[in-house]
Amino acid sequence: MAKENSSHHLAEAKRKRLTWIFCVSGLCIMSYVLGSWKNNTVPSSSSEVYSRMGCDQTTTTARAQTNPNPSSDNDENLSSSSSSSEPVELDFESHHKIELKITNQTVKYFEPCDMSLSEYTPCEDRERGRRFDRNMMKYRERHCPSKDELLYCLIPPPPHYKIPFKWPQSRDYAWYDNIPHKELSIEKAIQNWIQVEGERFRFPGGGTMFPRGADAYIDDIARLIPLTDGGIRTAIDTGCGVASFGAYLLKRDIVAMSFAPRDTHEAQVQFALERGVPAIIGIMGSRRLPYPARAFDLAHCSRCLIPWFQNDGLYLTEVDRVLRPGGYWILSGPPIHWKKYWKGWERSQEDLKQEQDSIEDAARSLCWKKVTEKGDLSIWQKPINHIECNKLKQVHKSPPICSKSDLPDFAWYKDLESCVTPLPEAKSPDEFAGGALEDWPDRAFAVPPRIIRGTIPDVNAEHFREDNEVWKERIAYYQQILPELSKGRYRNIMDMNAYLGGFAAAMMKYPSWVMNVVPVDAKKQTLGVIYERGFIGTYQDWCEGFSTYPRTYDLIHAGGFFSTYDRCDVTLILLEMDRILRPEGTVVFRDNVETLTKIQSITNGMKWKSRILDHEKGPFNPEKILLAVKSYWTGPST
Repeated sequence: MAKENSSHHLAEAKRKRLTWIFCVSGLCIMSYVLGSWKNNTVPSSSSEVYSRMGCDQTTTTARAQTNPNPSSDNDENLSSSSSSSEPVELDFESHHKIELKITNQTVKYFEPCDMSLSEYTPCEDRERGRRFDRNMMKYRERHCPSKDELLYCLIPPPPHYKIPFKWPQSRDYAWYDNIPHKELSIEKAIQNWIQVEGERFRFPGGGTMFPRGADAYIDDIARLIPLTDGGIRTAIDTGCGVASFGAYLLKRDIVAMSFAPRDTHEAQVQFALERGVPAIIGIMGSRRLPYPARAFDLAHCSRCLIPWFQNDGLYLTEVDRVLRPGGYWILSGPPIHWKKYWKGWERSQEDLKQEQDSIEDAARSLCWKKVTEKGDLSIWQKPINHIECNKLKQVHKSPPICSKSDLPDFAWYKDLESCVTPLPEAKSPDEFAGGALEDWPDRAFAVPPRIIRGTIPDVNAEHFREDNEVWKERIAYYQQILPELSKGRYRNIMDMNAYLGGFAAAMMKYPSWVMNVVPVDAKKQTLGVIYERGFIGTYQDWCEGFSTYPRTYDLIHAGGFFSTYDRCDVTLILLEMDRILRPEGTVVFRDNVETLTKIQSITNGMKWKSRILDHEKGPFNPEKILLAVKSYWTGPST
């Protein structure tokens, strides 16, 4: 009997110990109702916000220490139909047969940056941008800090920061305290971009050229070109505003890479990402866009203020590079339909006619076909191959076809060129250059044409299918260690080392989207494959800042990244990850134990809580997983 009691007490003590570790490590199961409101309503004030459950007094104390003046939303504990008030117990212990010998390291604690840096974007800093030429918008392009300008501090959230609304409510609502800018609600008031309603922003879905809303505008486009048959999957929206066009394309299974510069229209891209809509800071200036050739099925400009007619159509030439064979370019706004709007645009009829004629000429020089012009919309289509275009260029040589050695996929700090990017050779007029794509959703798992054609070294169809199976198993494991994965807790996700896009493909069943990042110095440049699968992404040098605002991603995945990316300071990369990660956001690291313990020693000083877990195949696999959660804290009230 004594032995049984002893065993019972030992088991009970172990259970309590694991539950305590589970909570204080920050890896509690966080149950949100920012989207599961009773009667399907949206909260109208911060007092209606449910913060989290399951950590009881430990988490409350931690939050009080980091935020001495918490907003009232942190004091409320409203229940959700999908959440439980009891802490969920998971065993986060690594079941190693041999205990890991980890040398104790002194933790360096990072202090918060000044509150003036709350919306700091390192490579799009406006003060630094003023040093550069205004010609071709060079001053708004990426200009990253020098070594003596680098920050070794934590970017602070606003004083009353709240966990964003849950998708799909986030498409229409955001908290004012998270992005305290009313400029767009005033400047674009009559255009229905954004409205202020008490403590919330509301996004009616309007735009400068779609006063009836983005949904109706997209329906107008769908009457002119096929949007619902799966042939159009990836889109690029230049000068996106708050990305309402991209937000409403999602319901049609079309994912848009929306981009806008950091300019006088304050925080456009920040609003887009707060809504749970893919977006990135960017501009059409003097350099290529950071995407491979033949990436997008559709390109869109709705009064995006890009001078398409200037520099001999140089910007249209760049759109042609990133547009896939047979892809569409849609233009609405000046100069389209100028006969109706010329007085309101405060420009002469002659000026607007000349601009449209110049655009038409530039499109013809790219061998594009005018599909239609109806109402406020003009649509062109890129040819499916260059058989006829090559013949045309023998007569009309401007702009010429680029050299085949030009590396059309290379697009990192690469200057624009006044030449047409050549398409892969086709044998007949009805053949899609580079290979035809399957319709969505079959495209996600069909072997991409770039792999079929052997353009990725040492990657064939069998390797592609094996990679998909690996990620299917990994995501099943992630579901066990991150149960909220399937419940919409993580909307904006980044894969820092995306390879073939297998992570994004395995995540398709969840209410999320993935920004697939391919490092510019990766041994295999695979971003073109990712786009052929129907996903979006960008190139990135991780020794520099990412082109996004602080607090714009819920989950970051870093698989096999840090053990190979040794060109720059690991600490700076982790601080950049902290900048773009939302409070209570999660990071999944996959790497060897030595690398993970080094990372953990740094993140411990960044107010992150973490645990090293076994590989999905068990404790004997040398690769491990570090699961980390960024603590909730805010900057001080001024």
